[in-house]
Amino acid sequence: MRLSFKRKILRVTLRPLMYLFTKTEFYGAEHIPETGPLMVVTNHLSRLDIPLLFLTPKREEIRAMVTDKYLEYPFLKIIILLAESIWLDRTKADYAAFRQAEDVLKQGYALGISPEGTRSKSGKLQAGKPGAALLASKTGVTIVPVGLAGTESGFKKLFRLKRPRLVARFGPSFNLEPLNRENRSEKLQEYTDEIMCRIAALLPAEYRGVYADHPNLNKYL
Repeated sequence: MRLSFKRKILRVTLRPLMYLFTKTEFYGAEHIPETGPLMVVTNHLSRLDIPLLFLTPKREEIRAMVTDKYLEYPFLKIIILLAESIWLDRTKADYAAFRQAEDVLKQGYALGISPEGTRSKSGKLQAGKPGAALLASKTGVTIVPVGLAGTESGFKKLFRLKRPRLVARFGPSFNLEPLNRENRSEKLQEYTDEIMCRIAALLPAEYRGVYADHPNLNKYL
């Protein structure tokens, strides 16, 4: 998919900086479809997650849903604006952002989203919220989970003039069937748990948080 000029400029600038100042590693890129609408679901540890996911292999056009609190951080704000991300207001049910996300997927783009809804301060997975599962089931798009590790301590190491190791591990793709009216809430929770367990399976054990003992986790390990 053809990239806009500002996204090209961002990639040309960001890629060498990430590889110069960090040890950035991607695993499981073979699971990422090269074309077609795609939802990339991820855990959220740090503000470094944003530039890391922007370099997702095979999908240079990936866009993301990003909380509007990052408007307060000038450097991140520039990256997010150039990346044409979707601003999300976490203080309410942001239907406008949801519709924008639908449009992005309908146009065949890749969309990055964190089902946790907010950054984990402990580094461990928090309970997933239903928004990602709802969007995926409504659009029927392919989903690829990714587990991020190392970004939570990335800035501390950079400030100490060390190169942090940032890892993005992608897992097998899957799809969710449309929701029926019957048992809708129960099914939506089941879908959310599936998404989160697939992410947890890609993470070191100490990152799995509330999903460490989930009965479905072993299916994806």
